[in-house]
Amino acid sequence: MCAHVMIAEDDDKQAELVRRYLEREGHTVTVVPDGRAAIDAVRTGPPPQLLVLDVMMPRADGLDVLRVLRAEGRELPVLMLTARSTEDDLLLGLDLGADDYMTKPYSPRELMARVRTLLRRSRRAAGTPVLRVGGLVVDPQRHEVSVDGEPIECTPGEFRLLAAMAAEPGRVFSRQRLLEQLHGFTRYIGDRTVDVHVMNLRKKIEPTPRRPVRLLTVFGVGYKLADPDRGHDER
Repeated sequence: MCAHVMIAEDDDKQAELVRRYLEREGHTVTVVPDGRAAIDAVRTGPPPQLLVLDVMMPRADGLDVLRVLRAEGRELPVLMLTARSTEDDLLLGLDLGADDYMTKPYSPRELMARVRTLLRRSRRAAGTPVLRVGGLVVDPQRHEVSVDGEPIECTPGEFRLLAAMAAEPGRVFSRQRLLEQLHGFTRYIGDRTVDVHVMNLRKKIEPTPRRPVRLLTVFGVGYKLADPDRGHDER
């Protein structure tokens, strides 16, 4: 499962450590020293299949890099590295479109495990058929969502949650299960992450977000995705 991985990290020793581990697993690695260089490198290509992105960098920090890349519609997987560890910081990165998040110091072995998980998930999405739940359509290959023919803009985290539930409509997903679907690991991320994604998705896919008919709460358990035209018995 070799891939082209870009590391955006201004700490030379940290960047070299990550580069060695990635190359040991057979990946091709590009290292850039700041946020502006990361944006330029992705734009001029060839684009990486995974971006390992430090938050605290000169010229443009990792969050700004993420804002720019997602605003341009670039859907490459992004693994963020940061010394920040509060829940609000983690949620901000995830809401902006990070695919996973690790706080420093971290285990290089765990970092490689997360890299493998993100690359596998990206490859699975490329072979997944279009998912339909009533008027909701999720296209994993094109990374597109529409409701009754109208396109909906989703962050990568929102998209993954929606795609996981659309693959099994009617199934009740616990928050823990959704966290595993979203990020593979839950060591640094709490249940609030799922609730924030659900709240934001309801604003986008529901006619009346406060009275959802698609993305439903099953109290004491979690959430499920339903077809409103077929009816349901739980909210």
